[in-house]
Amino acid sequence: MRPIKPARLLPGDLVGIIAPGGHTNEEALAKAVANIESLGLRARVANNIHYVYGNYAGTVQQRLDDLHGMFLDPEIKAVWAIRGGSGCIALLEHIDYRLIRAHPKVLIGYSDITCLHLALLKHAGLVTFHGPVASSTLSDYAVTHLRNVLMTPHDNYVITMSPENALAGEDHANYRIRTIHAGVATGRLIGGNLSLFSALAGTPYAVDFTDAILYLEDVNEEPYRIDRMMTQLQLSQGYRNAAAVMLGIFEHCEGIDGDNALSLDETVDQHLSPLTRPAVAGYSFGHIRHQFTMPVGIRARLDTAQQTLTLLEPGVL
Repeated sequence: MRPIKPARLLPGDLVGIIAPGGHTNEEALAKAVANIESLGLRARVANNIHYVYGNYAGTVQQRLDDLHGMFLDPEIKAVWAIRGGSGCIALLEHIDYRLIRAHPKVLIGYSDITCLHLALLKHAGLVTFHGPVASSTLSDYAVTHLRNVLMTPHDNYVITMSPENALAGEDHANYRIRTIHAGVATGRLIGGNLSLFSALAGTPYAVDFTDAILYLEDVNEEPYRIDRMMTQLQLSQGYRNAAAVMLGIFEHCEGIDGDNALSLDETVDQHLSPLTRPAVAGYSFGHIRHQFTMPVGIRARLDTAQQTLTLLEPGVL
């Protein structure tokens, strides 16, 4: 399907806040509104966002109505998920993809929002944005890349890694950039949360990442589970066919002290060392404060020697 890009955001544009997965609270909503206003934008909260249905922000129908409603509303220029959590996967078979394609808008989020990124790319052709959720604690680094990618885009936009994350790498191994295979690769940017890639494997919403720059991140998963999910991804979709593999910061994934299991680095190396294409770990995205924003589905270039990701084209018009 031919990709379509939403319009760039302009000062004063109205941003819709939705909770397509886990439920939220008033504190998170206030933070989300403040974040949006700090970018020079205006915020509107979805009609059903206050509902709680178990772990979810309302029933499937309520969350679906909010998603469709925001895309249909001509005043809304972007749709920003307030959080991830879980539950987005239940929406996929019910989304009106023709509606989404007819009303392309910026969609932002990460983690559980991976489901929406992949489904909308495959079935609506929409370029969406892997970046902070609306209630994130936004650092200057995160804000800079949000603005540059969504509001003032240009060709050949070079993303360098966060100096704050590099500093954290002095004490935390998972924050260190590790080049597993050096090189330069060009391809479509496709990726998100590893657990959600695993959940979507074998479904109509799994995306082909042959010759793509595949990026993955996760949180609170022990190395043996990461091993299992990476194995499943290879068996089901062949991640080794990607042009390159770029791993973010896998927060709280080191496993239990004293356990004889493989470490996170050993697990990653076991999967990526056999590759003959560029592979790197520790880039500045994931469940972290200092993260950059990536358009899902556009062409990019990964340079492991320079530790850069270059967006070869804007994700917005």
